[in-house]
Amino acid sequence: MFEGSMVALATPFNRDGQVDKDRVKQLIEFHVSKSTDVIVPCGCTGEAATLTHEEQKNTIRFVVETVAGRLKVVAGTGSNNTVEALGLTKHAKEVGADGALMITPYYNKPTPAGQYAHYKTIAEKVDIPIVLYNVPSRTGISMLPETVAELYKIDNIVAIKEASGSLDQVSNILNLCDITVLSGDDSLTLPILSVGGKGVISVVANVVPDMVSDMVHSFLKGDAARAMEVHRRIFPLCKAMFYETNPMPVKRALSFMGMIENNLRLPLVPMSEQQEARLKEVLKDFGLI
Repeated sequence: MFEGSMVALATPFNRDGQVDKDRVKQLIEFHVSKSTDVIVPCGCTGEAATLTHEEQKNTIRFVVETVAGRLKVVAGTGSNNTVEALGLTKHAKEVGADGALMITPYYNKPTPAGQYAHYKTIAEKVDIPIVLYNVPSRTGISMLPETVAELYKIDNIVAIKEASGSLDQVSNILNLCDITVLSGDDSLTLPILSVGGKGVISVVANVVPDMVSDMVHSFLKGDAARAMEVHRRIFPLCKAMFYETNPMPVKRALSFMGMIENNLRLPLVPMSEQQEARLKEVLKDFGLI
């Protein structure tokens, strides 16, 4: 159901530390004009971990209302607490989101049986397409391909965002089932497409959405040469988005571009001067500043 170029939307904050809805709207209009297929608010890049549940719900509602059907919206609704994830997912359904992105439960590190029970509980109680999200660097656990294949038997579990950094993981999943695999690592998007992936939920698409869209859709249309050309061009920028902890670099990039203010919530802080200088040089090379 979901494929193409999907942006893991950064959450702008104003100087008072509140969600800046005017800037959120500006970012959405930017993506509508630059061929993004899906907006994904309130994920890791959207600093969901520091949003209150009320802020997260309000942001999801605002994004859905602002997008107004022009793009799909897959809302980040994950938690390490199944009851909390269920509540957020119900809200996403109620306000009209097209899907829900749910990270594997973090910190408590459930077994495969616990992961299965977590997702199954939510999927059976909320009739919304669900995108699993495997990102062991943040959660401390990785979903087994066998667990993914079992979850895919549940009708409304339709896709997985794979940010394990492993092409073997992607290949093993696709050898076991036909779930839609989406890249969760920008620098690996093209390799993941080459083994059967269908798109990306992207950090770098915050900055160059048109180029990410060009790469993904070129490959999906059979133009691998064009996709490779774009991949090689944006590769340094993909890596720059992770000079320090995401979303610190992407928010600084967007602020350099005049699109948001460089405000984060503790414990995240602005980039170091050294890494910021490196980022600035990459952005200059792209003509973004």
